[in-house]
Amino acid sequence: MAHIVIINPRFETSYWGMEHALPLFDVKANLPVACLPLLAALTPAEHTVTLVDENIEPIDYGLCEKADIVALTGMIVQRFRMTEILTELKRRNCFTVVGGPWVTVKEEYFGNLVDVSFIGEAEETWPKFLAEWQEGRHARRYEQSDRTDMSTVPVPRFDLLKMDDYAVGSIQFSRGCPFTCDFCDIIVVFGRKPRIKTSVQIIAEMEALLASGMDTAFIVDDNLIGNKKAIKEVLRDVVAWQERHHYPMTFLTEASIDLADDAELMQLMVDANIRTVFIGIETPNEEALRETKKLQNLRKGGTMLDKIHAIQKTGMEVWCGMILGFDSDDATIFDAQRVFIRDARIVNAMIGMLAAIPKTPLYTRLAKEGRLDHDDPPAYGTNVIPLNLSRETLRDGYLSVLGDLHQPAAYFDRLDALYIDARIEPESTRLRHLRRHPLRLIALNATWAFEAVGIFVRLMRRVKEADLRAVYRARLFNLLRHRRSPVVLQIYAIKCAMHYHAHIMVQQMRTGGGIVNSF
Repeated sequence: MAHIVIINPRFETSYWGMEHALPLFDVKANLPVACLPLLAALTPAEHTVTLVDENIEPIDYGLCEKADIVALTGMIVQRFRMTEILTELKRRNCFTVVGGPWVTVKEEYFGNLVDVSFIGEAEETWPKFLAEWQEGRHARRYEQSDRTDMSTVPVPRFDLLKMDDYAVGSIQFSRGCPFTCDFCDIIVVFGRKPRIKTSVQIIAEMEALLASGMDTAFIVDDNLIGNKKAIKEVLRDVVAWQERHHYPMTFLTEASIDLADDAELMQLMVDANIRTVFIGIETPNEEALRETKKLQNLRKGGTMLDKIHAIQKTGMEVWCGMILGFDSDDATIFDAQRVFIRDARIVNAMIGMLAAIPKTPLYTRLAKEGRLDHDDPPAYGTNVIPLNLSRETLRDGYLSVLGDLHQPAAYFDRLDALYIDARIEPESTRLRHLRRHPLRLIALNATWAFEAVGIFVRLMRRVKEADLRAVYRARLFNLLRHRRSPVVLQIYAIKCAMHYHAHIMVQQMRTGGGIVNSF
């Protein structure tokens, strides 16, 4: 019987990490990584598992020394902290195993710091390793010969995490994406054939999240709608569950822009109470979209702006990812990005410089062209050497766009354009259902209002800049003059906190704190 410690390393400050906003939400981390509780669920019952999320609590190295196995997961943005942790574990003679997205694409990165590596998915290889470890004959490297059958994936052990310390929960419906974007490692790790869990599995996970006290969850699928026919069936079951239980859960998710081409699918997502959808827009430069094989963004049926507005019209807010530094980008791309995001009424846009992840087609091509910076970390924030821009111009343009998008006037004007001018109606199906249950509706509205007031009070107490506090007050009071909607008030309060995070992050980068790129 083994005692196994599974660690998720601390993230460096990032756009989605919300590190500067977390105290305003009275939590310690944004959301739990999905693999920690899943690995615990995959571990045979005779073993003891301790989950450690360093974003919530420090690592107890004394406990690790006593453990039989110390497992570490991590993404590309965690690689430096992973190295530090593994170095300390090896100094203490711990038996170390590593898996996750980064070691999957860069297998030799940690060298002799690792006793066993897991490449790709581990639903089959993790239990196999534990059985072989018990018999004293484990291998140094494990990789599944086939993709995981998602119908066999167990309910994650959320009970082993300190769920109260997270802003939202995480849940996975499917893996894989059918598209061929050349910079993306998703098709490398999970493949191009979307694989989806059964409705029974998904609802069991939703109920486990609720039991842990979490009523909001990010659906972490990289493209929820990769298999539209299959996801519609699942969403119908989720909608039925929500109706039976009076809509206890709110979701956020990721999808491709062709969502806008399917009115039935959009309505099902609204009915399932998906409030926000993140879309990889990447760029308004159509030549760059062709170059990177993001052809789904160029399909007929309207412009990208038309499609974004169509999604927003349903009541779902659109967040997006944008990339600077494609081969066809020149110095005009910076203003083009600013204008597009303004016209799209996208409040939260994750801007990043093009980066080449190992094993992707982009990485292979740039390696052949001699256009990769192999320094780690790269001096200019990305390992890509751009074609039509100098590295200094790309870096400075990135910081300029990021800063301009988060100037208070620009940021809140986009927010007002969406919720005051366009008057989108978030969570409309949930609210329509609860109007038939007035006491539940009163309780929900009171909860939203209470959360908004709590965030507002913490903003006024913790934001040092008086001019920023004045902006947040003015925008919230202006909202109340136009809309007396508790859910929109809660959204505005959250947006103030998210703005503060981005504001501080940009300030730190501009004053020598190091370039934080988004992948």
